[in-house]
Amino acid sequence: MTMPAFDHPPNAAPLILVTGAARRVGAEIARQLHADGARVALHYRHSADEAETLAAALNARRADSAFTVGGDLARFGVADEVAAAVLAHAGRVDGLVNNASSFFPTPLGTIDRNAWDELIGSNLMGPLFLSQALAPALRASGGAIVNIVDIHAERPLARYPVYSAAKAGLGALTRALAIELAPAVRVNGVSPGPIDWPEDEQFSPDARQRIIDHTLLKRVGSATDIARTVRFLMFDAPYITGQIIAVDGGRSAHL
Repeated sequence: MTMPAFDHPPNAAPLILVTGAARRVGAEIARQLHADGARVALHYRHSADEAETLAAALNARRADSAFTVGGDLARFGVADEVAAAVLAHAGRVDGLVNNASSFFPTPLGTIDRNAWDELIGSNLMGPLFLSQALAPALRASGGAIVNIVDIHAERPLARYPVYSAAKAGLGALTRALAIELAPAVRVNGVSPGPIDWPEDEQFSPDARQRIIDHTLLKRVGSATDIARTVRFLMFDAPYITGQIIAVDGGRSAHL
């Protein structure tokens, strides 16, 4: 695999910030990008120990190639702090993966300010303000942004209206940022289907099976499927911007 066409100095690996990188899909995205030669900034909110463990493992493979940065991106102002911390440590940013996300049901009649702030904050506000804060650095490096959207951005999930609306906003933001940051910065999205089930048992075994049965490939995908697509958009897609790729086993083809 060739290195990305970022405007980085000779022999300097590109620096990519991955939000929500301590666990699950985010951690696999960081591993894939690191395996292709990137340096990675691993953002976390609560999972500091897991983020540090991942950074240590990546640094054992290649010295000084990973570091961590904490912050709750659902809180206004924290995105600017995270951006400043990354730039202070690395001096540059070549890529941003907006992966951090909260996900929980909000049936109509139960929605309150806390749910709104958490879901809109983590899924839409955080990516917007982090992209804004890093825009000058990304323009300088000719970098790229990849947003992790969701198939329910276009086809809302019952009982999850706030989450669905937040991801719909992120889908629109992906295309808007592609316009705002062109031609220097490419902005794309990946829209996962059934990949990693929530760990809090939001979906019963029967509900999970119905979702699987509704995919054309009749199986659950993996974090690696998402990470490989992010890697493609970051490294191997110099003429792609403003696009959102569904990685969902064909579920969205006939929802």
